[in-house]
Amino acid sequence: MAAKALSFDVGDYVVYPKHGVGRVVELLKQEIAGMTLELYVLRFEKERMTLRVPTNKAESVGMRKLSSDKTMKEAMETLKGKPKVKRTMWSRRAQEYEAKINSGDLVSIAEVVRDLFRAEDQPEQSYSERQIFEAAASRLARELAAMEETDEKGALEKILDILRKAAAIWNKDKVPA
Repeated sequence: MAAKALSFDVGDYVVYPKHGVGRVVELLKQEIAGMTLELYVLRFEKERMTLRVPTNKAESVGMRKLSSDKTMKEAMETLKGKPKVKRTMWSRRAQEYEAKINSGDLVSIAEVVRDLFRAEDQPEQSYSERQIFEAAASRLARELAAMEETDEKGALEKILDILRKAAAIWNKDKVPA
């Protein structure tokens, strides 16, 4: 095994790209098909899910420690930016958004949140837009909550507050028809 392989301790918060923030609850040695494997046992409270990841595969699946403060700041700055609305078909945009969410990259997730956010005075979102927005916002909020040692609800409120202030700035140029 490579000397620089990622190592996580029991109790560490980690980010698994497809599932978001989880916690290492156990390091386990298990015999599978005659081979002894070392596994990280991850617990994702929100999904009520437990995942076992071989320690030697943690890096290749994209598992990582929580983002640095610098990356989180960059993600929060991204939320303040002007939303980018592409004029491509929704199915193509939805795929791109899902890929960004599942990449586990905090700034990419923040882009999805920013682009899909709708203020109260803006037109309604479709059901699928709302679903993707909520998935991205939840993923971002869970990592922010773990970093600031707070709860997801408080972190989500902080994110929505930033988005509302940004929307007020970006939407003031638009004159109602």
